[in-house]
Amino acid sequence: MIEILINWDTTLLLYLNSLHTPFFDKLMWFLSMSKVWIPLYLVIFAFIFRRFELRKASFALLLLLLAVSLADLTSVKLFKEVFERLRPSQNPQIANLLHLHQFEDGEFYKGGLYGFVSSHAANTFGLACFTSLIFNIKAYTFFIFIWAFLVSYSRIYLGVHYPFDILGGALVGTVIALLFYFLFNFVLKKWPDLKLTLP
Repeated sequence: MIEILINWDTTLLLYLNSLHTPFFDKLMWFLSMSKVWIPLYLVIFAFIFRRFELRKASFALLLLLLAVSLADLTSVKLFKEVFERLRPSQNPQIANLLHLHQFEDGEFYKGGLYGFVSSHAANTFGLACFTSLIFNIKAYTFFIFIWAFLVSYSRIYLGVHYPFDILGGALVGTVIALLFYFLFNFVLKKWPDLKLTLP
């Protein structure tokens, strides 16, 4: 059964990775870069303080940062360093079949050695899940999950993650975000003075 799943994972990766164009090569590389999303993170942080009273906003922001940090740490320490599954770009059996991002000096982007689970997916889905729950705005929920999906998909496009790496990372980030959201609600119920003030 495991071999069948691995074969499916590899087949799907090779298919999705083969669907490339010069435009999407640039777009997916852009989406995959963490630093370009700093303005988005700042907007989200600002909206937290706009939507909630200072103490609630500070608490929500603290839990958001902890959730994303834990998702990132978990994806590395409890998955990558435990399962030690080579990234497709680091796998000599299929690396030469992949379309990889090439730098101007001719070198190819391959990421780190291990890829299960994707930290990009864990972090983005963790952020998307937690913030969508505390904001409870349909338009925002739609936008932030599309963003998380595109960032995660870019890792498959670039050949540095298998689809199951992405799925695993998304699940890790979502579960951790849900736990922190439950903690958020528990504290608000325990201390009524922190109860959310919705518009």
